Amino acid sequence: HILRPSFAALVAAEEELGPLFALVERAATGALTLSEMVALFWHCLETRDGVLRTDLGEQVMAAGLARATPALKQLLGQILGGQ
Repeated sequence: HILRPSFAALVAAEEELGPLFALVERAATGALTLSEMVALFWHCLETRDGVLRTDLGEQVMAAGLARATPALKQLLGQILGGQ
């Protein structure tokens, strides 16, 4: 999957998850929940092509949190640093 933190995607993520700065702070302290990570990924998916959000969550779990964490770190870096 390709994650793109577009303005529309980040607005949708904020509507669901609250302020992005608070989300980044939770991630930095290890307090980000699995559901928050999947929600952020979901909103930032470039194309969904029939992938359900529950499917994405299952894919994250199948890959393991250790493999999902670098994608999260890169996505958060893009959100903070801009494009």
